[in-house]
Amino acid sequence: MLSSLNTFRIIALLEGVSYILLLFIATPIKYLLDEPQYVKLLGMPHGVLFIAYVALAFLFKKEFSWTNKEFFIVLIASIIPFGTFYIDKKYLKPAK
Repeated sequence: MLSSLNTFRIIALLEGVSYILLLFIATPIKYLLDEPQYVKLLGMPHGVLFIAYVALAFLFKKEFSWTNKEFFIVLIASIIPFGTFYIDKKYLKPAK
């Protein structure tokens, strides 16, 4: 069975991958080729993963004893491309 930390790491990975796909593949296809179906296809799963990532970050703030600065970095990373990968390496993997 997955631990809650592993669940958070998986959500962070999936959120990061979905954001990269949405930002660097689906959006250019939408505007360059006028085909919005890829944004529609990836948008909802990315939104759900984003919300799950933020919710789990709030749940883990106390458990990991993150300072407000660290918590802010964890949250901001969800809107920066490749940010969740950094969070996994810097904050989540060492906690394992």
